[in-house]
Amino acid sequence: MVTKVLNWINYRLPIINTFERHLSKHPVPKKVNFWYLFGALASIVLILQIVTGIWLMMPYSNTEEGAFASIEYIMRDVDYGWIIRYMHTTGASMFFAIVYLHMFRGLLYGSYKRPKELVWIFGCTIYLVMMAEGFLGYVLPYGQMSYWGAQVIISLFGAIPYIGESLEIWVRGDYYISGITISRFFALHVVALPLILIALVFLHLVALHEVGAGNPEGVDIEEYIDDDGVPLDSVPFFPYKVLSAMPAIGVFGLVFCVIMFFFPEGGGYFLELANFEEANPLVTPEHIAPVWYYSPFYTMLRAVPDPLGGLIVMAAAVAILFVVPWLDRSNVASIRYKGILSKIAIVLFTVSFVTLGYLGTVTVTETGKIMSVICTLMYFAFFLLMPIYTSIEKTYEVPDRL
Repeated sequence: MVTKVLNWINYRLPIINTFERHLSKHPVPKKVNFWYLFGALASIVLILQIVTGIWLMMPYSNTEEGAFASIEYIMRDVDYGWIIRYMHTTGASMFFAIVYLHMFRGLLYGSYKRPKELVWIFGCTIYLVMMAEGFLGYVLPYGQMSYWGAQVIISLFGAIPYIGESLEIWVRGDYYISGITISRFFALHVVALPLILIALVFLHLVALHEVGAGNPEGVDIEEYIDDDGVPLDSVPFFPYKVLSAMPAIGVFGLVFCVIMFFFPEGGGYFLELANFEEANPLVTPEHIAPVWYYSPFYTMLRAVPDPLGGLIVMAAAVAILFVVPWLDRSNVASIRYKGILSKIAIVLFTVSFVTLGYLGTVTVTETGKIMSVICTLMYFAFFLLMPIYTSIEKTYEVPDRL
């Protein structure tokens, strides 16, 4: 009877066929390394964020008077409210950490090379929406750092010529950060952007499955197929890749729980101490800094004295990611078979990005200013010089099969 019902539904709505095509029977490369686990981990954390976010939305009050008080109510009076909130805050940081590693893997193994350009673009768009989603959620607790961090970011719109002042008021919804700001940020954070994010993740996966998953060798597994059209160097996604990912998911869960139960503030990087105080427009914190996952771009913003110039540099740092598929002129995809110039470039890029991230979390010094300028130039040099060093360097022969 169950089989008949499922077949009846599948004939009219191909759920089983879609599940088999994109999950259970989807062919994936038989040889991958741990870098390819972060996509699955990102999916798990996304689900966790949605579930905990729905729960937190129920007791939360999106008003100027009630926002901070409702967070305290969740933490102190709601049964297990503190666990749900710390799951959400820890999940936000872990989500960005996983996505950064996932994108770094894309740069390492050329996951943007033809015909995967659209997969990369969808991924970069997901990252952009995540940044907006994270910022909106960061403002909702209405603590000191939430208020002043929002003040800094929203004031950037005022640097845009002609329309800046009007745009700043439009984003805020008022002449200052108030209940109207919290209310509209809440609506965008819990409804609009999650829907966009889910749609983009769906498109990202569909595009990936259409062109085939990558591998560390940069080999196109679709070139050699059997009589049934299945790539010879592939295995079904289920159970092989699902089961092989279980240990990594277990380790990730253990790390997640250790942070959530013992270090939920992350030493001030996940939850700043200033954010445990209610927002006060009359008292400015000693050091206004964003959460760690925004700090590299915040450092770039500070590296340019002119507000408009800083805004342009910060926006360009994200926008340049979208054109990477057309900047890389190498005839191979994987870093394993690229020349020494690409390897040096990826190391310098990593060092510059990590350094920018650190500088964004500390107070400004003269040495820090110089380092921020140097690292910003190194960041952009990695992309802008990519057409040159990828086209002149000597590459190595890629194997035909895995």
